[in-house]
Amino acid sequence: MINRPVFIGIAGGTGSGKTTVARAIFDRVGSDRIEWISHDSYYRDLHHLSRDDLARVNWDHPDSLETELLIRHMDELGQGSGVNVPVYDFTMHSRQAETQRVEPRRVIIIEGILVLFDKELRERIDIKLFVDTPADIRFIRRLVRDVNKRGRTLESVVSQYLETVRPMHEEFVEPSKRWADLIIPEGGENRVALDAIIARVERLLA
Repeated sequence: MINRPVFIGIAGGTGSGKTTVARAIFDRVGSDRIEWISHDSYYRDLHHLSRDDLARVNWDHPDSLETELLIRHMDELGQGSGVNVPVYDFTMHSRQAETQRVEPRRVIIIEGILVLFDKELRERIDIKLFVDTPADIRFIRRLVRDVNKRGRTLESVVSQYLETVRPMHEEFVEPSKRWADLIIPEGGENRVALDAIIARVERLLA
């Protein structure tokens, strides 16, 4: 019998379809048994920086995330305590005053591009998934998201992709694939992989 939550880590490049996979797992496991935490919520609060300084921040480097807080939250959830997850404002590069309350559940998804990179974080994850999607598709998805949802310009998205997103993917994200228990091509459209994941979760919960 497992007394602590089953942690599922879902990694992959930006725009790979991690959220689609997480949503599919969430819907099939059932909202009464599952919670979902995004690593993106733990970006460091940089509202104090000037516009010029913000333009120089490498948002795709592991140091831009307060992973130590996520690890502490995972430990608290594992001990049966709820946690207050930060809510990040990507237009202002700051954490909002309110937080999102997350209570312990039988299954907790941890989703983000770098969740398999950090050793301490990785050691707490029971099922490690990597969503593998071609770079051109990932870039198009990121472009549409950042322009439509984060108020970015086409030029700024392209510049950031070339200067930091692609180099950081090659240095940190892609190598973390070797730690995955299962690599999922085609993301949420891969029904065979999703069936295998759900079967594994049900065995751990049994």
